[in-house]
Amino acid sequence: MSQKIRIKLKSYDHSLVDKSAEKIVKTVKTTGAVVSGPIPLPTHTRIFTVNRSTFVNKKSREQFQLSSYKRLIDIYSSTSKTIDALMKLELPSGVEVEIA
Repeated sequence: MSQKIRIKLKSYDHSLVDKSAEKIVKTVKTTGAVVSGPIPLPTHTRIFTVNRSTFVNKKSREQFQLSSYKRLIDIYSSTSKTIDALMKLELPSGVEVEIA
């Protein structure tokens, strides 16, 4: 095979992303492939502003923040053993995995 595999991890919890990336790197290194990463990508932050009351006190507002954390892992010189190990790997729910 010997082609590059790029894995993108995304989650709203930074500890889940870090644990998943560590688990993937450890699994891939045991199969003998070369790993580059995990590379932290910029955090995407969305801020929502909401009025506290329905129609009075316009100046009284509340803000909520939703951050999404991303990591990038590149795998070089992969074998069929590496791909089998990645397929059997169980990651925590709440982590989105995209393989390209």
